[in-house]
Amino acid sequence: VTHSIPACIGNMTINSKQLDNESPVSIFAVNKCYVTVQDGTFFDGSGFVALVREGYKVRSDVNITLEFRTTAVHGVLLGVSSAKVDAIGLEIVNGKVLFHVNNGAGRITAAYEPRGTNSLCDGKWHKLQANKSKHRISLIIDGNLVQTDNPYIQSTSADTNNPIYVGGYPADVKQNCLTSKSSFHGCLRNLVLTKGQQAELFDFSRAFALHGVFPHSCPGAEH
Repeated sequence: VTHSIPACIGNMTINSKQLDNESPVSIFAVNKCYVTVQDGTFFDGSGFVALVREGYKVRSDVNITLEFRTTAVHGVLLGVSSAKVDAIGLEIVNGKVLFHVNNGAGRITAAYEPRGTNSLCDGKWHKLQANKSKHRISLIIDGNLVQTDNPYIQSTSADTNNPIYVGGYPADVKQNCLTSKSSFHGCLRNLVLTKGQQAELFDFSRAFALHGVFPHSCPGAEH
């Protein structure tokens, strides 16, 4: 077995002596246990998840679905970029959700602005769907559709070749379709990227890099 257990462990004794887990000698990727827990992955606001080490190719079409829960009004949700300008990005900025796409000719943005500033950052689960189909992009939040006009109709393919960064990205990595550097603080679940009939559900515990992120458990909803 080469991976850690997604669980809580407590009251461990060795030779009748209880181990003090409040002040460990060293600690890595271990968080506190929660009294109430939900399915999902907890992002503590300091890091990111990196998926698809060999690079994800968005090209002409991609459909992204995920669920998020946060009380922060800023945070990166997802970014896929290239060394040039081609990229896609999803982020929360001032309580709005923005979906940016650059197929090479220029960045276009679909923005969902809720009625109240905190209505998406209320600590409850929200469903997001971001769709890029050639030069068209759309964003659906909790069933509400936002579309935007794209003046660059001849440019249809986002030729990305970098990993998928979720919840943030390293300081030395360029993201051409993200305006925020704030790491996401909250919970994410059910990230699916679909191309044509091929849907891929990403398990964050299988990421090739994981910083400040705790897969498989999410603190229960804040009251």
